[in-house]
Amino acid sequence: MPDPTLPSPAPWLIRVPEVFAEMETEIIAELDAAKLKKIGREFFLIRIAEPALIHDSQAAKFLRWNLPMHHMWPCCPKDTPGFVEKAAQALWRKFGEQNPQTVLIGPLDADASNRYYRTLASNLRGRTLQLFPPQAGAIRDAEAQHSTAPTLFCLLGEEGLFCGMHSPQAAHGFHPGGTRFIRQNTPGMISRAGAKIAEALHHLALYRDVPAVGSHWLELGASPGGMTAELLARQYRVTAVDRAPLDARLKGAVCLQAVCMDAAYFRPEAGTVHDAILSDMNGDARESITQVARLSENLRQNGLVVFTLKTPGVTTFGEINQLAASVMEIARAAGLRQIAMTHLTYNRHEFTVIFERMA
Repeated sequence: MPDPTLPSPAPWLIRVPEVFAEMETEIIAELDAAKLKKIGREFFLIRIAEPALIHDSQAAKFLRWNLPMHHMWPCCPKDTPGFVEKAAQALWRKFGEQNPQTVLIGPLDADASNRYYRTLASNLRGRTLQLFPPQAGAIRDAEAQHSTAPTLFCLLGEEGLFCGMHSPQAAHGFHPGGTRFIRQNTPGMISRAGAKIAEALHHLALYRDVPAVGSHWLELGASPGGMTAELLARQYRVTAVDRAPLDARLKGAVCLQAVCMDAAYFRPEAGTVHDAILSDMNGDARESITQVARLSENLRQNGLVVFTLKTPGVTTFGEINQLAASVMEIARAAGLRQIAMTHLTYNRHEFTVIFERMA
């Protein structure tokens, strides 16, 4: 029987990407947690005795977002008369004196085609901010939040309303449920990889400033150039290395040096210093990080590495963890410190890892 002198494990909401749905049981077991129910397509309500494991366990990289459950209203909002007013008043009574930096409310299934809950979330936020102190409404862009200050995050869906106070950094995203959604098929986008690096840079802002305009990026595995185009659009200088050529639309691009060769044979010119390295190379992640480690000798102190940890041929929870541990060992030996490892919207069976070069 549970010891009545011990506090009850905390209820928590975690988000496990659909690509890892078959690992749900192992992920929750690694957290030493109990599953209460699945909510929406990717969220799980759990009870967890050691919330630190959400950040400091082998399960952490599989969790796109998380939130402590400080307030839950299980209901069907569509069938609840006066839902917006009742919910707003409840949020004010419970959280008004806790002075969150802002209130952010979003749908549980952010990419669902049905816009009902997106609209309802917007209406609820608007009414809630009328009740809270004016400073809570001063932040209009979610990414203008202070990453370590508490925010009242709420998620809304068919199962009801789920809310908690958490900093964006601790939650793993500035937005309710995760990172900003970036459309893949915008004009001029060469491939989905452009959205992938844009999302990675949004995630980076949780931990440190993104590289300044004019920074020099070394990009490995650049073809066809989706990420290259995104970096150039942000006014970076790019040395793009790949055995395959870049998309013809990048020919003659200002601030771009295209090098058509295998990254394993690439050697920067003497005296070259890079501000950041971006690697989206295919193949074994250990081989890819070995090339990044070698080339990080030309990376400035505190320089950035954005690395896609790909998992071809690796399918189980244990195998993925073993691969990730090997990659981290190679990176550490090269003086690279991990800032974050996460699964983002445009990752498939892969992870985005962010490092910085130590002194």
